Amino acid sequence: MDHFDRPKLANLLELERLAYVKRHETSRQLFERADHLFARVPMTWMNKWAGGFPLGFSQARGALITDLDGHELIDFALGDTGAMAGHSPAALVEAMQQRLGTHGGVTTMLTNEDAEWVAAEMTRRFGLSKWSFSLSATDANRWLLRLVRLATGRSKILVFSYSYHGSVDETFVVIDREGRSVSRPGNVAPAVDPTTTTRVVEFNDLEALERELAFGDVAAVLTEPAMTNIGIVLPQPGFLEGVRDACDRSGTLLILDETHTFSAGPGGCTQRYHLRPDAITIGKSLGGGVPCGAYGLSEDLAERVLVSVARGADIADVGGVGGTLAGNAMSLAAMRAVLGEVLTDEAFEAMEQLATSFASGVQATIDRYALPWSVNQLGARCEYRFANPAPRSGGESERSSDAQLEDFLHLYCVNRGVLITPFHNMALMCPATTIDHVEHHQSVFDEAVAVLTN
Repeated sequence: MDHFDRPKLANLLELERLAYVKRHETSRQLFERADHLFARVPMTWMNKWAGGFPLGFSQARGALITDLDGHELIDFALGDTGAMAGHSPAALVEAMQQRLGTHGGVTTMLTNEDAEWVAAEMTRRFGLSKWSFSLSATDANRWLLRLVRLATGRSKILVFSYSYHGSVDETFVVIDREGRSVSRPGNVAPAVDPTTTTRVVEFNDLEALERELAFGDVAAVLTEPAMTNIGIVLPQPGFLEGVRDACDRSGTLLILDETHTFSAGPGGCTQRYHLRPDAITIGKSLGGGVPCGAYGLSEDLAERVLVSVARGADIADVGGVGGTLAGNAMSLAAMRAVLGEVLTDEAFEAMEQLATSFASGVQATIDRYALPWSVNQLGARCEYRFANPAPRSGGESERSSDAQLEDFLHLYCVNRGVLITPFHNMALMCPATTIDHVEHHQSVFDEAVAVLTN
């Protein structure tokens, strides 16, 4: 049951939209004159902002963004994780200046010492022994799915309903409210029905997972260690260990997508929970916003792939693995700077402490007003959902969504100098985030809840 009436919420939302338009006139004008941009934005995702047009920005440093109308915002969205290192940290700026200026060469189709340094650091953090690079986690997932099908001779993969692995065609399959496997609502013209390539079950449902793996046709389970793009859904005790065991019994490989769950610590959930994947994919935050991605393979999986290559599989040209910009010098310099000097082990400790303060403050407000909401935290990342207890699966999380309430809270925050992710209530800490930033959000959040409930 709502603790506020819907007509009041609709009226408050309209007031915040009007304030947003008035406050961001320059951003509105930028949007309206963008006649040569498809959907008036450089990337269609940017139309997700609740105010009717996206903010334009003039600069971004650390945990702060200045919009085109001169308003400074505390950024907890951080490029939906791509800027988890903060905006333009000094080490990244210096590395880019050296790569572009002193040394020269953005992309050459040649290697340098940065590649081995980054790969060795990824091994230290995540454990897997062999690494290769892409320009995004989407590409890393797409290429790796080819490699696991090659290594196993099996055609299908398995994902969890409402998981997110970029724009990989095979992963846009969910369990609908009648319990059927279907193409995810809104899926844009897939080349084939993803239910023919992919098995799907709900997260935290080991019984369903074992049932689907028993068919013997799944090359790999591809999963985030905790769901993040449908709101944070944490694994129940023993679930991830059960997934590993089920994969072992059925001869299925296990791929962990750590792109968002990198927030759990220097080695993501893999290190934090002592997980044993056969492969890992990751992107976004490794390069501090410079396009990059990576995938890691266990020694055994790497050997299995190379055996297939020796038998004629072509992973250098027509195999769909790679690209002329993958592993380029600029991306590798960015990753070396971020991993070596910005998203360090010590930085994660401070980021997590701030996230704990953020989550504790939000929870205290929820408790004070007896709201049927909940908060989950994953290292430096936290999120509140309009459900209590917190959702245990992607389906439960999807059913708890409330677009009107999300839009109100997002706009209320933006209009008062706080930016959270627009399509769900995620907040992420970066090394430049401070306790003052967290406390400012708390003040704004308290005001918003008071306005809703009084």
